[in-house]
Amino acid sequence: MSLDEQRTSNAGDDSHVTPSRTCSTEHDTLKYQLLGPSLTKAGQDHVDQQKVSEIIYNASKGSKYFNNEESRDKVLTQKIERILSRKRQLERIDLTSDRRRADEYITELELSRDLSQTVIHIDCDAFYAAVEELDRPELKNVPMAVGKGVLTTCNYHARKFGCRSGMAGFVAMKLCPQLVFLPLNFGKYTAKAQEVREILAEYDSRFESAGLDEAYLNITQYCEDKEMDPEEVVTQLRNEVAEKTKITISAGIAANAKIAKIASNRNKPNGQFRVANDRITILAFMRDLPTRKVNGVGRVFERELDAIGIKTCGDIYAHRAYLSKLFGEKAFQFLMQCHLGLGRTKIQPAEDYERKSVGTESTFREMSGKAELRAKLRWIAEELEKDLKRTQFKGRTLVLKIKLHTYEVLTRQVIPPKAVSTADDLYTYSLPLIAKLEREMPGMKLRLMGLRCTHLVSTKKDGDSIDFFGIRGQTSGLANGASVPPKTTDDQGEWEVWPEEEFEEAARQERDEEMNEVEKLSQEECGSRERIVEKDVNDDRKETPPSPPSVENTAANAEEEKPWFCPICARPQPAHDKDFNSHIDFCLS
Repeated sequence: MSLDEQRTSNAGDDSHVTPSRTCSTEHDTLKYQLLGPSLTKAGQDHVDQQKVSEIIYNASKGSKYFNNEESRDKVLTQKIERILSRKRQLERIDLTSDRRRADEYITELELSRDLSQTVIHIDCDAFYAAVEELDRPELKNVPMAVGKGVLTTCNYHARKFGCRSGMAGFVAMKLCPQLVFLPLNFGKYTAKAQEVREILAEYDSRFESAGLDEAYLNITQYCEDKEMDPEEVVTQLRNEVAEKTKITISAGIAANAKIAKIASNRNKPNGQFRVANDRITILAFMRDLPTRKVNGVGRVFERELDAIGIKTCGDIYAHRAYLSKLFGEKAFQFLMQCHLGLGRTKIQPAEDYERKSVGTESTFREMSGKAELRAKLRWIAEELEKDLKRTQFKGRTLVLKIKLHTYEVLTRQVIPPKAVSTADDLYTYSLPLIAKLEREMPGMKLRLMGLRCTHLVSTKKDGDSIDFFGIRGQTSGLANGASVPPKTTDDQGEWEVWPEEEFEEAARQERDEEMNEVEKLSQEECGSRERIVEKDVNDDRKETPPSPPSVENTAANAEEEKPWFCPICARPQPAHDKDFNSHIDFCLS
């Protein structure tokens, strides 16, 4: 059962309660939702978010994207009503045993608290924009964004206007008409990221990348070896990165990865923030922290928590008796750990994590017709075969994912008689799934199609080891000198097994879905403009001779035609912002 399904199944069935979120109208929650996944990005402290939400609301109103978001908002509102109804029922019964069980769990967690490690999270400041500014320093003092249909990042001047990653380009232009757009150039970003990684490896050879511009390090051993204070080490690291790479990074220093990531956003850009390895300090830090600031709490879960009165991590304790019954056991565990400021201290390369699935998907303009859909399915099967071969897995379960033109997402799965990995098998066993959907929905129109293998079987041979960054033979131990422990299970009660991993993954999927929706809005707006331009051109064709393409546009088109190379697997990918980002997310998953 998924985390969302768990939370839903625990919510009850009554739907006659008004949500407690302080909104004057039904569309206030929708306007908040339209603010996007990057609301907590640094550099927006003085932005009038209400004004931003009004602009996004009016710019997207009437679009398919808007209608879909409106529908999702209504579904979430109804779900919250059920949660509140269930909470009212619980308030009428004796929850002493639930409260006692929660207190016992808190005691267990406190006994497991590890304050011996020093973990840092580093985040390159406006990374893509910063790299572009090295080549074009004149852009340092003007609002600038990287990306076309959807912004992938923007500099801090643009953020002052409310522009941020994950925002449709035409919406950003309404917020900041003077915004300068630059196309993505992943070759440059990958090269610069590698420069940063080479420096990070000097402080923790087993650092953990969280993308091109983020990483976790355990510097406990480094501090001991150099007899340096953690803040001194991080200052030295940041200065070294700035001097050698000419870009700045911000850092969070804490006893675990969860707090370190939160702290890295405190003094951006080009700053650092430390939460001392002290229980009282950690509890005080978490007490007033909005739940949305925690990695793993997305917009949906934030609204659900807000509805029952949990706005900060300090509010969680008072509701501890209700949490498992309203949101499920995993959510209860995750939230109690958030309240206490507990998180993982084990930092390791991504290759050391157990992979649970391998998949690929493609988003496209509306597509229908058996021939087209089968051709697309065959192409996806071939792409998945490549990914399975690269990651050295076969799958015992095959999952088909589609998104209808109405934005509804459906999944179907099949268990083949053998573990599969070839394009022929992937296509053969997924074809009946899509055929059945076609029978159920005649004239089916799709916007997305994907295949994913789960229940994986490794095909790796001994010695076939390439680390996360493509460097062979890196065998050094953990930064704290320990060997990598075997993966534990929930039943063993090992405190390093955190439900936060599942919540972080769920939040990431939520962000990905939001990015996909914004991309569709951008495409819809672009298509609308193209139709207007085409009409104007047809009207004026007799009077106006066609203009030759500009040098700038020709160069941009030529740049788009070149493949982009994935910084993780080094394979060429289509030069398309969203698809490339999705591929990187897959490589990091």
